[in-house]
Amino acid sequence: MNEANKQLNQAVYPCVGERIKNYICKMKGGKCANLPKMSIAGLIITALGSFLGIGLVAILSDLYQLPLLLPSFGASAVLLYAACHVPMAQPRNVIGGHLISALMGVVVYQLFGGTWWAIALGVTMAIVAMTVTYTLHPPGGATAFVAVYTGQSFSYIFSPVGLGAICLILIALVVNNLSSERKYPDYWY
Repeated sequence: MNEANKQLNQAVYPCVGERIKNYICKMKGGKCANLPKMSIAGLIITALGSFLGIGLVAILSDLYQLPLLLPSFGASAVLLYAACHVPMAQPRNVIGGHLISALMGVVVYQLFGGTWWAIALGVTMAIVAMTVTYTLHPPGGATAFVAVYTGQSFSYIFSPVGLGAICLILIALVVNNLSSERKYPDYWY
């Protein structure tokens, strides 16, 4: 019996040890791949898009006393105006990701309030919902966070979230296509 346990331990533990070693080795990472350099014209288009997109949301918020400003829109601007070719910057992802995340955040807040775990649940539900609906947009996590943290009602989904996301997309359509180096969007749906 003792010999059988010894053989079992030798068979099992190297496997477990190897799994742990492989798991830890994943954390080493690799060499960072640099993003392609952007031309001066590309930088100007990026700056123009960001200024006009965030500016449009801010001026509409100011002029019409609409609650349109969200911190997550700053992160969306990075994707829309500096990396418009990535899937997470396409209109479906930007609009869908923000709307779905806002919905998840508001529902979680309405059901559970603004506790620490409700904030974590709201962001988690937003990530899961965006993933399942193929609308993953990382700033959506912040949209859900804000919904729970600030105790938003269902109107939050339409304004500031929906209206603001549409404004950002409209500016992205106009500005990104000014450049011969860009085409936006790559797809709508």
